Amino acid sequence: MVSTTVVARSGRSARRLFSLLAVVTMTALSLSLIGPSPAVAVQPDEVLKDQKLEQRARELSAELRCLVCQNQSIDDSDAPLARDLRLLVRERLQEGDTNTQVLDFVVERYGEFVLLKPPFAVHTLILWLGPLIVLIGAIWLARTTVLSRGAPAGATTARVELSPAEQKRLATLLDDKDQT
Repeated sequence: MVSTTVVARSGRSARRLFSLLAVVTMTALSLSLIGPSPAVAVQPDEVLKDQKLEQRARELSAELRCLVCQNQSIDDSDAPLARDLRLLVRERLQEGDTNTQVLDFVVERYGEFVLLKPPFAVHTLILWLGPLIVLIGAIWLARTTVLSRGAPAGATTARVELSPAEQKRLATLLDDKDQT
């Protein structure tokens, strides 16, 4: 007796999942690349006359977080505290401090949170490695979810026994196919 396994595999749901993931990823990357450029909030009365000192002040301001806005540098923020920090940075530079001394002074006063790019250290490991750990976990979860389902959703596997008449019809169809 001839038995045939009928397997209807529809990879539609797996393909949909991965295509949706690809669309979301591409959208996020596109938005991050074409996002608005930050507006500089430095007021004309803050600008130093010495261009070299002003350039150093801008570089330092770009490294310091606005404690009010929290997602902007003090160079981009219009908050009064950001203005005070910009003035503090310029004041310290005029007194002859190096960039490192200015950053150390601000960090001593406000803590490491004021740095937009905190140092890579033991106490900041989770901050630096967290996104990587989350990404690896998400990939692992997506992979195990898809693999644990076996066949994609909607796929069916059934073993069907053919009747003698169906077996004869199948043999005839296969012979006709071989002859063409």
